[in-house]
Amino acid sequence: MTGEFSSTWLTLREPADAAARADDLIEALRLPTGGELVIRDLGCGTGSLGRWLAPRLPGPQRWVLQDRDPALLAHAAAHLPPAAADGSAVTVETAQGDVTALTAADLAGTTLVTCSALLDLFTVDEVTALAEVCVASDTPALFTLSVVGEVTLEPADPLDAEVAAAFNEHQRRVVGDRMLLGPEAVGAAAEAFASAGATVTVRDSPWRLGPEQAELTAEWLRGWVGAAAEQRPELALEEYLKSRIEAAEAGRLQVTVGHQDLLAQKF
Repeated sequence: MTGEFSSTWLTLREPADAAARADDLIEALRLPTGGELVIRDLGCGTGSLGRWLAPRLPGPQRWVLQDRDPALLAHAAAHLPPAAADGSAVTVETAQGDVTALTAADLAGTTLVTCSALLDLFTVDEVTALAEVCVASDTPALFTLSVVGEVTLEPADPLDAEVAAAFNEHQRRVVGDRMLLGPEAVGAAAEAFASAGATVTVRDSPWRLGPEQAELTAEWLRGWVGAAAEQRPELALEEYLKSRIEAAEAGRLQVTVGHQDLLAQKF
């Protein structure tokens, strides 16, 4: 899988991610007690999911952070919290490589597989293979903040719907010989895990961005509109983007960006 992500962008979005994730899925998660939890974080980025999840789980934990980017891996490994919910130790190791090629051997001894804002970059075959590997190894999966293609901006603009549609088309683009799932990722993952024999729970986990998140909103707009313009250059979105960023920076724009979290596990 290809793709580079700015550490600045990942850091900027971390508070919104933390506020959006579905806490109740942690309560539904069935993990063994009395031993070390081994958690593999796919596409870990700067480690924001680990910083959110590790302090919410009791017991000693070993996080295996996996990413293609060695700089992000180093940052994530250095910034995970040292203690679990009950004060037990949290330790970290890193694995550089392609997260779409996970095997049963990779999951040997793993307690939980996680990822955040990643599934949209998978293909249907890759999601199916991941589900089969997780279920075959009896490893629960908690996948958070997958985009679902739903965006609401207030006040509305006549171009909003066209930009959203173009962005969603861009998310489904073909990269090399891979057709990305984009906003269909959660549905594909839910179907794949269910077919493999897991029980699947899906929760909405939208970003709700207002005046307090103006910097994040402006940066999100640049990426959202930029992808739409790349997909449909005839839309000529320069003035639209300028006016939307001005509204965000002035505290006059509310944005809801749809995501979903998915928990899959065998009972």
